[in-house]
Amino acid sequence: MALRAEVVRRRTFAIISHPDAGKTTLTEKLLLYGGAVSLAGSVTARKSQRHAASDWMAMERERGISISSTTLAFPYGGCQLNLLDTPGHQDFSEDTYRTLTAVDSAVMVLDAARGIEPQTLKLFEVCGQRHTPIFTFVNKMDRPGRQPLDLLDEIERVLGLQTYPLNWPIGDGPDFRGVYDRATQTVHLFERTEHGAKPAPVQVADVMDPALDRAIGEDRAAALREDLELLELAGTPFDHQRVLAGELTPVSFGSALTNFGVQLFLDSFLEHAPEPGPHVASETVVPADAPSFSGFVFKIQANMDPRHRDRVAFLRVCSGRFERDMEVWHPRLRRRVRLARPLKLFGQEREVVEEAYAGDVVGLINPGLFVIGDTVSETDIGLFPPLPRFPPEHFALLRHIQADRYKQFLKGLTQIEEEGAIQLFYPVSSGRREPILAAVGALQFDVVRYRLEAEYNVATQLEPLNYSTARWVSGDPQAIGAVGDGRGRLRAEDRDGRPVVLFTTAWDLRYAEENHADVAFSTLSDGDVAAR
Repeated sequence: MALRAEVVRRRTFAIISHPDAGKTTLTEKLLLYGGAVSLAGSVTARKSQRHAASDWMAMERERGISISSTTLAFPYGGCQLNLLDTPGHQDFSEDTYRTLTAVDSAVMVLDAARGIEPQTLKLFEVCGQRHTPIFTFVNKMDRPGRQPLDLLDEIERVLGLQTYPLNWPIGDGPDFRGVYDRATQTVHLFERTEHGAKPAPVQVADVMDPALDRAIGEDRAAALREDLELLELAGTPFDHQRVLAGELTPVSFGSALTNFGVQLFLDSFLEHAPEPGPHVASETVVPADAPSFSGFVFKIQANMDPRHRDRVAFLRVCSGRFERDMEVWHPRLRRRVRLARPLKLFGQEREVVEEAYAGDVVGLINPGLFVIGDTVSETDIGLFPPLPRFPPEHFALLRHIQADRYKQFLKGLTQIEEEGAIQLFYPVSSGRREPILAAVGALQFDVVRYRLEAEYNVATQLEPLNYSTARWVSGDPQAIGAVGDGRGRLRAEDRDGRPVVLFTTAWDLRYAEENHADVAFSTLSDGDVAAR
């Protein structure tokens, strides 16, 4: 019974957005309401050079963007919230995608003036493939924006999601006066507070109260009542099961920077977001409240603590009760291992954790025992499904400058590749084994060079290549050679020696596929990172 009680308290989610939509600001404000920080870092940065609690990498703090996914756990309203923070920058990595496999729901942040943007769409597609429940927060209502009905229409048209507004805005920009909460049938009036650093006070009145006309004006009050009547008559009805199936998204309006609407959103999120659910393993279906512990590794991060030069494996607990120093079955290694020194992570901060439950994320000091996708469990349940590996879109040659630092160069590259944000290819026709960096986002090239210098004291040179996609190939070696030797292509091997061909354009790839039926082309997107 105690195990079940702990499971139902958990809410494990990620925040997805396009750059500058306000993801980091909303993250900080959620932590503010959860009591995890006393002041929101994003709004006090100018005064005290505080940084977002979720940004632990020095490069993130210097550039003011989130690059690497991290985890933030905090209590609120009797629940335990596990927020897996993902980069909002347009050049994120595979790390972002894989983090979405470890959550039970996602919060989609939209800029009220811009609506659906390319990066939002890209992240939504990953959530859509897994039918992840989506909760939408339309941000920046205190700035001029688009009509709310237009935004709802765009969500339904572009994403194929039905919408249900949990609240409704009263004006926008300088005329923003607050929101109407449909669940409680109350109006929350907007008041700016100094710097937006503390939870904003709200005044509440009934929508039919004549005082509302005096507070926001008769015209605004009449328009609000008209909009609400339209929503009741023509809007999609709320259906919690459709929310959980990823078919209907609850929509909230507010302003993260000024805190307005954040608590309303958080309260409704706790009410409607799913608790941890069952996971399908190769031998059985594992309920979250199963008595036996199980979990999988979805992320590896090296050198989070430069003082220790360690590697941390991020483990999503899927079932049972995790305990410090427990022994578990490791199917890839075919032996039992002890989970020593488990860590509770909060950005870069860490403390030893004694226990954890389904939905929690535990950091394990990783001396080479774990790789991305590993399954661990008290009893042999088989394997959880392999984690996806996404085909890279950017390529570059990386050269080390100092010959005497070659060992450090290789060590650094190997450890960074283990984290899954980049892939390494080696040309087979070249006499020198100069690695080709391959990544989903080009920003990762800067990250690799920065980390090699900062963490391994290795200086490098980068030469961008004009390839745009890669395919792993299988078949007769001579036929593979014919594919790779074509114009606009490069034949290479990955770290495991598997043949791969880089293509300059999509046309080059299609031509090769059409003219080489004896060769199989694969993106490896369905299981390159496998729970072995």
